[in-house]
Amino acid sequence: MSINRRVLMWALVLACVTGAVIALAGIDTPLRLVLTPLFLLVVPGAAVVGLLRDRDPLEALSVGAAASLVVNVLLAAAMLTFDAWSPRAGVATIAVLGGFIYVLRVLYRGSGSLQTEQGVR
Repeated sequence: MSINRRVLMWALVLACVTGAVIALAGIDTPLRLVLTPLFLLVVPGAAVVGLLRDRDPLEALSVGAAASLVVNVLLAAAMLTFDAWSPRAGVATIAVLGGFIYVLRVLYRGSGSLQTEQGVR
């Protein structure tokens, strides 16, 4: 992985974590309007893309973006249906769901640190 891509990835991770902390702590700042939706859109999508890492990158990104939107819409609909609307609960639920999908990826696919060559005997 190139150094520019790694720096961009860690900047995105930092922005998402900051958005989650701002939302969970209830801090009133103009950054909340940008960083919290960034967290809500990136975390489920990145988790799904991690499950599809051996697929075509464009396909994985498309499925990840669609899955992120579906998860957020279903969560919002469920919260409105049960009259339990809370931005903090939404952020916490997305964080737990993203962590759960990450654990599934690690258990199912391995950590990815050991690459095996296919077709070599």
